[in-house]
Amino acid sequence: MKLVKPDAPQPPNVVQFIVSMQMSKYDIENYLEKIYNVQVENVVTHVRMGKCERSFKGYITKKDDYKVAFVTLPRTEKFEFPTLFPESKQEKENEELKQLDVLQDEWNSNTRRHKHRHGVPTWFGV
Repeated sequence: MKLVKPDAPQPPNVVQFIVSMQMSKYDIENYLEKIYNVQVENVVTHVRMGKCERSFKGYITKKDDYKVAFVTLPRTEKFEFPTLFPESKQEKENEELKQLDVLQDEWNSNTRRHKHRHGVPTWFGV
């Protein structure tokens, strides 16, 4: 079983998993209750078709089909998908993007100053 972040917004007590094609609803419910001690209200499963892709040689390949299980927990329990990238990392990435913009502005100003010498490095001054 693999916990998956849902594509569409779900109620707080619904969790989405990708499970083996051989697992039934009862297997999923028993697995979560016996191993993880999680109370399960309802299980809904869907079989999704794998994507078809065309390779560079013209062959068409199809990914394997997979089963998605939507597990409904009791109303008192809420599940939040864990945040993998905390705010501090987001702020750090924003600072790096700002630095990248400053460097790109400097590069553009240098290339505008030497616009008649395309391909010549800036350290090669006359």
